[in-house]
Amino acid sequence: MHSAQRILQTVFGYSDFRNNQAAVIRHMIQGNDALVLMPTGGGKSLCFQIPAMVREGVGIVVSPLIALMQDQVDALLQLGVKAALLNSSLDAKSAIEVEERLLNGELDLLYVAPERLLTPKFLQLIKQVKIALFAIDEAHCVSQWGHDFRPEYIQLSVLHEQFPNVPRIALTATADESTKREMIEKLGLASARQFISSFDRPNIRYTIVPKQNSRQQLLDFLEENHKGDAGIIYCLSRKKVEELSEWLVEKGWDALPYHAGLSTAVRQKNQRRFIREEGCIIVATVAFGMGIDKPNVRFVAHLNLPKSMEGYYQETGRAGRDGLPANAWLAYGVTDVVILRQMLGDSEATEQRKRVERSKLDALVGFCETTLCRRLVLLNYFGEHFQAPCQNCDNCLQPVATWDGKIAAQMALSCVYRTGQRFGIKHLIDVLLGKNTPQIERFDHDKVSTFGIGKAHSQSEWQSIFRQLITANLLTVDVDGFGSVRLTQKSAPILRGQETIAFRKDPEKSRRKSKSSEKKEQKHRAIPNDSLWQALKNKRLELAREQEVPPYVIFHDSSLIEIHEKKPKTLQEFAEISGVGQSKLKRYGAVFIKLMREALSLSTS
Repeated sequence: MHSAQRILQTVFGYSDFRNNQAAVIRHMIQGNDALVLMPTGGGKSLCFQIPAMVREGVGIVVSPLIALMQDQVDALLQLGVKAALLNSSLDAKSAIEVEERLLNGELDLLYVAPERLLTPKFLQLIKQVKIALFAIDEAHCVSQWGHDFRPEYIQLSVLHEQFPNVPRIALTATADESTKREMIEKLGLASARQFISSFDRPNIRYTIVPKQNSRQQLLDFLEENHKGDAGIIYCLSRKKVEELSEWLVEKGWDALPYHAGLSTAVRQKNQRRFIREEGCIIVATVAFGMGIDKPNVRFVAHLNLPKSMEGYYQETGRAGRDGLPANAWLAYGVTDVVILRQMLGDSEATEQRKRVERSKLDALVGFCETTLCRRLVLLNYFGEHFQAPCQNCDNCLQPVATWDGKIAAQMALSCVYRTGQRFGIKHLIDVLLGKNTPQIERFDHDKVSTFGIGKAHSQSEWQSIFRQLITANLLTVDVDGFGSVRLTQKSAPILRGQETIAFRKDPEKSRRKSKSSEKKEQKHRAIPNDSLWQALKNKRLELAREQEVPPYVIFHDSSLIEIHEKKPKTLQEFAEISGVGQSKLKRYGAVFIKLMREALSLSTS
C-alpha cells in the first residue's frame, strides 16, 4: 500500500483514499477477486488503475463504450500513465502499434471492448504477456433483467476459465439484489469479496413535478438554475428528442439531439461536442449516457418516466460526478405510466420477466408519488437503510401536504363505473364537474348519479386525483385510441368504503420558494461566478482544444474551484491543489500561476 499511496499522491494528485478505495486496492494488489458497487463519481476507476500500476504486468480493462474508453485513456495520458485502447475506432496501423506496445511490456493499462476481448486472436495475444488484473467495468451489463444488457458480458466468464490465476474486479454503480446475484453467477465471482459503498449522492438534488406544460416547466427550470451549464435531457421517443432540441435552440440554448435513429457520424459529432465544450445540452433517448465520464454535468432532466428505479438512478447519476451541486429533475404524468405499462404488457418477454419489470416500474411510480424524503425511498430500494431526511430533495425542502381522499376517490371510481368504463379522463372530469358538453349530452351522462357531484374540486385537482388513482393501480387505462379508463380489482374496497386513500396535494404552478429553502439552496451552491472563475475556465478550454481533449481532462471543476479559492502563487502551492499530480504540475502549473497573477493584478489596479 506504500506504492499505492505514492501513486495516489504523485500521479493522481490526491492526498487520501475515500469510501472503500483503500480496502479494494489492498485486496486487488494481493491478487484477489472483487465485486465493487460504488456510486457514480465515487472513484471506482482508481480501484483497478492503481493496482494495475502496482502489480507486475498490464491491467486489461473491459469497457462497453468507445467514448468511455477514449475519455479514460485521455485522462490517464494527461497524468503520465502508460495507457492505450483497442477498439473499432482504431485503424489497422494504430491497432498493430498498440499490440506491439502490449507485447513489449510498455503499457500499464489496456482498455478493450468485450467483443474484441472475446475473439480467439485477442485471447491468444494476451496469453503472451504478464497480466496484472482484469477489470470488468459497468458489470451490470451482464444482467438480462437490467436496463443496459450486453450479451457479450455473459461470455466474460472465459477470463476465469483461461486465466485462473489473474485477479478480476467487476465494478458498477447500479445494482439491486437480483442484478448483483446475476453478476456473481454469470461472471463466476462466487468467491470474490464484495465491497459495497453507499449509493447516496448527497450533492444531487432530486425534484419531481407533475406535468402541466412540460416544455415550459423545463424551460423555467433551466432559466432559474442552469444558464450556461452542461446537462442531459431524456425523452421517451426519437421524435420528441428532435422536436425538443430544435425548440430549445429557438429559445437560445445550445442543445443537440442524440438517438439511435441518427447516423453514427451525427451521434459521434454531437457526443463529441457535448464532452468537449462547456455549457452544451444533449437531448436524448436512453441510447445516450452509459459510461459518459463528463464530471461537470450540472443537471439531468427527464421529460418522461424511465422504466425502473435502476434506470432512473443510473441516468440521474450522470449529474455531478465531480461532487459539486447538481440537479435531477423529472416531470411526469399519468400518460407516462400508461404508455410504459402498455409497452410492458405488449412486449414479447416471458411472464416472469414482465412481473419483474412491472415491479420495477411500480417502485419508480411510488417514488414519484411519495410524500417522504426521496433520498430515503431511493436508497431503501437498493437495500440501504437511510433514515434522516436529506434536506436536499423537493419533499424535504418543501414538505408535501396530504389529504383524505376517500370521498373523492369514491366519486371518481363511481363515475368510471356509471359511465360504462369506456371513456377517458377528460370526459370523466367533465361529468364530475357537471359540464354540458356535446359528448355528455350524446351519451346522456347528465343523467348519471355522478353528474356534477365533484364541483368541490377544480379541474386540475381532478386531474391529480385520477393520476394518483392510476399510479396506485386502482384504475387502468386502455391504450386503444380512446384512453378508456377502467376499474381494477384493487378499486372494490375503496368503492365499498372498506379502505381509504391519502392523496398528495400537488404544488401550485407558481409555488414560491420559502425563505428556508432559499437558504438551503444557497448553502448547496458552491460554484463561483466571477471574472477570475471565467478566466480559469477559458484557459482550461484553450488548453483542451490545443490537445483535442475534453476540458475536464485538464482539470475537474473541483480542482478549478480550489485554485480559485486558494490562489496559488508558487509551484509548491499549486502542487497542493487536489487533482494536481507531478505530470499536471509540470504541464500546467506555471500556466495557471501566471494567469492567477495577471488576473489578481488587474483586480487590484
